[in-house]
Amino acid sequence: MTSLSKGTPARPRLWRATRLSPYLFIAPFFVVFAAFGIYPLTYALQLSFMRWRGAGEARWVGLDNYLYLLASPDFWASLGNSAVMWLLIVPIQVVAGLGGAVLLANAKLRLRGLFRVAFIAPFVTPLVAMAQVWIVVFDQDYGLVNHLLNLVGLPDVGWLTSTAWSKPTLALLFLWKTTGFAIIILLAGLQAVPGGVYEAAALDGASRPRQFWSITVPLVRRSMAFLVVVQTLAVFQMFAEPFVVTEGGPYGSTTTAGLYLYDHITASDLGTGAANSFLLVLLVFGLSLVSVRLLRPRDEAS
Repeated sequence: MTSLSKGTPARPRLWRATRLSPYLFIAPFFVVFAAFGIYPLTYALQLSFMRWRGAGEARWVGLDNYLYLLASPDFWASLGNSAVMWLLIVPIQVVAGLGGAVLLANAKLRLRGLFRVAFIAPFVTPLVAMAQVWIVVFDQDYGLVNHLLNLVGLPDVGWLTSTAWSKPTLALLFLWKTTGFAIIILLAGLQAVPGGVYEAAALDGASRPRQFWSITVPLVRRSMAFLVVVQTLAVFQMFAEPFVVTEGGPYGSTTTAGLYLYDHITASDLGTGAANSFLLVLLVFGLSLVSVRLLRPRDEAS
């Protein structure tokens, strides 16, 4: 009786330790997330209602920072530039990514491994290095592209110095670098499609184009929606490409939303910069919801 009475209190303690041990293992993640995620986000939200230059006392101004941005032509111009970049990038990338994924999913294609490496290589190449190559290749006076145009009798084009061509040139850089990522995402979606679906469709007499539109596209809609959301975030956050290649010019035609936000930070207008960032969050969140709703499968549309 004595040994049993001495042994019984150990069981609840052991049970509690076993129950709490999983939470102890995941606690470091939540500590790091709170320190480097929740706290900076909360502080930035608070800062968006203040006027602070990085030194001295922050002054509460309420919604003044947001009202200033909403009334600023430069803010709307940066959003317009990003919207044009989105139109030049995301639809083309979805189509090109799906085409590349279908090509690489073909088991009869030779050197598939080589093609996969070739498609993903630009994505893992440092962006600044690629931007410098872009500057050299598209230089108006000594660039390779204009040299090739001259060989066929065409005049020089100001790819990076004209408002008409600067955005398409930057969009081409973005497409060159990130289309491999799009192909990998959509290829993963394609590989999740059961092969028996295509075999059944072939037995029913469905042609390859019919299989593509009736089977491939509907079954990879989730992957397409994910790609659109991720690339929408990337386009509206685009900073390095215009910063390195065009510095936001000419005449502000490539000042994207991300670069405009950076201008507030360099000017030590931290309150307006924080408000700008949260307006971008709301905008991108709305665009992402619309994209997911339009691209979700039909069986989830109800």
